[in-house]
Amino acid sequence: MGTVAEQAGSPAPTEVRRARIGILGAGFAGLGLAIRLKQAGIEDFVVLEREAEVGGTWWANTYPGCQCDIPSHLYSFSFALNPDWTRTYAKQGELRDYLHECSHRFGVREHLRLGCEVLSAVWDDGRALWRLETSAGPYEVEMMVAAPGPLSEPSLPSVPGLDSFSGEIWHTARWNHDYPLEGKRVVVVGTGASAIQAVPEIQPLVEKLTVLQRTAPWVMPHRDRPITRFERRLYRRFPGLQRAVRAGVYGLRELLVPGLVYQPRLLRGIERLARGHIAKQVPDPALRAKLTPDYTIGCKRILPSSRWYPALNQPNVEVVTSGLAEVTPDGIRTADGQFCEADVIIFATGFYVTDIPFAATVTGSDGRRLSEVWAGSPQAYRGTAIPGFPNMFLLVGPGTGLGHNSIVFMIEAQLHYLLDALSTMQARGARTVEVRPEAWERYNQRLQARMGQTVWNSGGCMSWYIDANGRNTTIWPDFTWRFWQQLRRFDSAAYRLSSAPSPAGQSVELAAHPV
Repeated sequence: MGTVAEQAGSPAPTEVRRARIGILGAGFAGLGLAIRLKQAGIEDFVVLEREAEVGGTWWANTYPGCQCDIPSHLYSFSFALNPDWTRTYAKQGELRDYLHECSHRFGVREHLRLGCEVLSAVWDDGRALWRLETSAGPYEVEMMVAAPGPLSEPSLPSVPGLDSFSGEIWHTARWNHDYPLEGKRVVVVGTGASAIQAVPEIQPLVEKLTVLQRTAPWVMPHRDRPITRFERRLYRRFPGLQRAVRAGVYGLRELLVPGLVYQPRLLRGIERLARGHIAKQVPDPALRAKLTPDYTIGCKRILPSSRWYPALNQPNVEVVTSGLAEVTPDGIRTADGQFCEADVIIFATGFYVTDIPFAATVTGSDGRRLSEVWAGSPQAYRGTAIPGFPNMFLLVGPGTGLGHNSIVFMIEAQLHYLLDALSTMQARGARTVEVRPEAWERYNQRLQARMGQTVWNSGGCMSWYIDANGRNTTIWPDFTWRFWQQLRRFDSAAYRLSSAPSPAGQSVELAAHPV
């Protein structure tokens, strides 16, 4: 005989799956943590990824010309060098394949739950665990590590009449490959990193291309080139050679820090190179004036391209500097009243970075959501921990973004820190870990104090680094090796480590002392 619920026709209760560690996201950060846990002998973890495969931004972004603007040898795991990069700056498909290969090589496929979107995460104080609701059912995890990625949620502007448009609309991060652009009238909104890569690819195909530019980017000549077979053979045979190249690239990138962080005037030489690039590739004085930025170089991300300016010179391209005012059924109207007919509108308008939607789905120990705690200004201790959210760590959190170097370097520093945290908890017999509010506050006050003199704050531009309250809560304002130095050991004195809850739901804070 069945249960009462079965007899009444009620659905059977959904099974709750459990794991010691739940990793949210399978891009560079989430996949990197999974690999490091595996290497440390930790097997009780699960990786929840909403997409159909690993790769994060390199799986989701498939727009034409999609390519990394950090050299391949540096934009990869230090423990998984790839001697087979075919270009000095890897394209999207090659980066996607690299991460897919890493997931197999390091044996973490069995821990992946693909097509599993986390809908909400709630801290259960009495049981000292996170309760996750996902598109594949509920999970409970003792430790939650969120790695949603800052470039994961496309941002579409709120424009009057957008729903009335009779043609096709998409964001570069959600490219519609099934729609042919040949002979079409296309409007591209934005001139950031994705636009300067996609526009040269689609310009030869379309009848008319209108590029709406709010702020001109500083663009440098691109040094991308094919890596020869001979070079690849050398890297396979002598891995130390590739490590030396990686170290050289890293060092050259760090040379930008004094200008970006301390003395923006040190960037004048780079600005002269960028101005020379415009002068060489844009002969028309009127167009050159439109494309020349009016802010200090480095204030917004410096973009590499040797094809952007030539594409804008073509007779079927028009650069419009007046903002987008409204969308009509058959085109767009700009703020100065100009009307542009269009069959397709492509938004190259970036992502939700400082207001990432993930924050609205996470509820901490005091019943408040992370988005409420942040109130428009995301902050974390060492870009990793937030008071009120026990047993939760962020990867690529606030204050870890870079304008010059590889984010993978920052990720690996956080992975090292997190593994040391787990080791410390085990050595102390701790069940929960939570950063102290005073440590969190002091850290972010120092971070903001350093930010004021940087080019990102003083360079005279508005960028996606700045949050809703006018604060730069995105960028790491220093040499990246200093971030690594700060995270080389888990600083347990900045945290509350507590024992398991008693039957009454109370936990005992453990003494803060070195292990």
